[in-house]
This record gives sequence, C-alpha cells and structure tokens, in this order.
Amino acid sequence: MLSSTIKRFAIAVAVLGFAPAFALAADDGMLRVSMNQARVLKLDRAVSKVIVGNSKVADATVADATTIVLTGRSFGTTNLVLLDAEGNAIVDERVLVSIDEGNTVRVYRQTSRSVLSCSPSCEEHAQN
Repeated sequence: MLSSTIKRFAIAVAVLGFAPAFALAADDGMLRVSMNQARVLKLDRAVSKVIVGNSKVADATVADATTIVLTGRSFGTTNLVLLDAEGNAIVDERVLVSIDEGNTVRVYRQTSRSVLSCSPSCEEHAQN
C-alpha cells in the first residue's frame, strides 16, 4: 500500500514537472488549487481527453495539447483524469479546492463562525 502511494506520488510529480502552480501534498496525495484561482498543468505528452468528476468544484480547460488550466470553482474535492490518444491515463488524481488562506479572515461570534475572503474586498465564503 505504501509503495503504491509513493509510486503514484512520484508519477504525479514527474508528470507535473514540479509545476509551481500546483501544490501536491505528500501526506494526502491531492492536487490543491484555491477557489477562483487558475493553475497551469504542463504535461510531458499530449492530452486527448479531460475528465473532471464534479465540474461545480473544479473546471479544466485545454490550452494546447500539453497544457491544461485547472480552475477552482467552489470548495470541495473532485478528481481529474487526463487521457492520451490511446485512452491511457496520464493523470488520475484527486483535486482539493480550498480557500486561499493568505487572504482570509475568520469571525467568531459565540458558537457561529464566518470565513471571509478579502482580496480586495471581503466576501463571506462559509458560515457555521
């Protein structure tokens, strides 16, 4: 099990080419993207088909045969599958869309919590 996880991580890192636009967490094996942010995924071979499990969470656009742009649409997880012309999986990874923590403010009122994204003006994202 562990060697399988390490192998998946190594393949993902090789495919991504250490692209700084994505953060691939070693602890959970997910591609991470911030909500309302676009990230570029450069591949070493041409993509024929792009599949996103839940397009309400993330969206993938083909910029060219070896460049995919992944955009976080709403909070949550989904998966991204990229296939070559023969139908072989180039990428098959889970995607986590979350808040850009650098621009957030949390407001606590007794037992309720609000999370605001502030760039440039504050807008509420989640409420408990």
